[in-house]
Amino acid sequence: MELGHRHGVGFLRREFIQVGFSGLIGLGMPRLAARAAEATPSSPKVPSQHRAKSVIIVFFTGGLSHHETFDMKPEAPERIRGDFKPIATSVPGIYLGEHLPLLAARADKLAIVRTFSHTNLNHLNSTHMMLTGQNQPGAFFDKIATRDDYPCYAGALNALRPRSDGIPSGVNLPTFLMEGPLIWPGQHAGFLGARHDPWQVRQDPSRPGFGFEGLTLPAGLTIERLGRRRSLLDAIGPQLEATAAQAGSEPDAYHAQVDQAMTLLLSGKAASAFDLAAESPEVRDRYGRHMFGQTLLLARRLVEAGVPIVQVNMGRVQSWDHHTNIFRTLKDRLLPPTDRGVSALLDDLGARGLLEDTLVALVGEFGRTPRLSVLPGNPGAADGRDHWGRVFSGAFAGAGVQGGQVIGQSDKIGGYPATRPYSPGDFAATIYRALGVDPTVEFMDRLNRPLRLCLGEEISALYTGAVG
Repeated sequence: MELGHRHGVGFLRREFIQVGFSGLIGLGMPRLAARAAEATPSSPKVPSQHRAKSVIIVFFTGGLSHHETFDMKPEAPERIRGDFKPIATSVPGIYLGEHLPLLAARADKLAIVRTFSHTNLNHLNSTHMMLTGQNQPGAFFDKIATRDDYPCYAGALNALRPRSDGIPSGVNLPTFLMEGPLIWPGQHAGFLGARHDPWQVRQDPSRPGFGFEGLTLPAGLTIERLGRRRSLLDAIGPQLEATAAQAGSEPDAYHAQVDQAMTLLLSGKAASAFDLAAESPEVRDRYGRHMFGQTLLLARRLVEAGVPIVQVNMGRVQSWDHHTNIFRTLKDRLLPPTDRGVSALLDDLGARGLLEDTLVALVGEFGRTPRLSVLPGNPGAADGRDHWGRVFSGAFAGAGVQGGQVIGQSDKIGGYPATRPYSPGDFAATIYRALGVDPTVEFMDRLNRPLRLCLGEEISALYTGAVG
């Protein structure tokens, strides 16, 4: 099945600037550094237990419906249970939606959390919550990303463990979450500054000729010429640093971004990960020759290259935002490629010995309403579900996660938690703890205020099977 692809492809010029490429080649980077709100951490505590070297976040942007996937309610009234039927899995007593047969066969690898919960109903605010673990500062309806936001996981990790080996701390792909003037928060390093932003890739890996031209030198630019440009930048560095200081940024931001860009350009590690042609046709076919499948394959290659956090946005900005026509959209367009791609990812990681060190997390910013709705745009048809953060589901695998279990239960209609709820902060703490990061570490923001990285607690039941 070929998946429809409705957003533009390519790598945004402003995204090049964020990671420093345009700054190195076109002298634009120090201006960005001058604008960035920089911050530093205070004495981080290092946990004794490390469970994962990498995390892959499979993000269902728009809000995955738990009723049609991980938390079926077959005994509920028709307007609650919907059209889909539950199917048995490889674990007795656990059922998934009928359009996830491959994941159902791998339920022994999955720990399903059915009681994620928060009170927000807005896409942008909720995305910030799930991808940072914190409420968005000054949140209001559709508040776009700003440098006052909390950092995404990759941004915080880069600040705590800066790298110099040519491998980024995080890569987001293949969709930059932006619609018109709205830029989704939670994609950047927020108040930590642009130097810690993850790479933002906006290119469909299933398209012919896919590559990452930003990681190779442009035609005609040799190593020698690059060295001469570096000398020129060093010569004008003091003036650029002075400009950065006047704008309130740290003077060292200039050299840090130049060094990062030089390392990235001269290292082949990251560039080789984007060469999907190196994979056999059989492997590519197992993932599916569509955007979801090939992006998940690329995620595996990035993990192999040493990238600690990869976020895969499943579809365009609001692909899973099903106010109408939910059953046909899920059945025909979204669930089959998701089922195939994620299942192939779990198998591939396992076969290569990577699943022991890679935490895979499947989650959206919220779920969908328990009752099917008649919504504007489709009068007379109750075939959609609205935004719903009161209860929703996620799933985890790998890196010590005890598979074949369900953690938490929603009520009879899938509207509220019936057992202990887990917050976005708990999700964040789980991600951080898996990577050996203390989620209680504090950063000083640009106003010299201490801000705690995360207020949640690790979902320990993922590893123990004992729900607290």
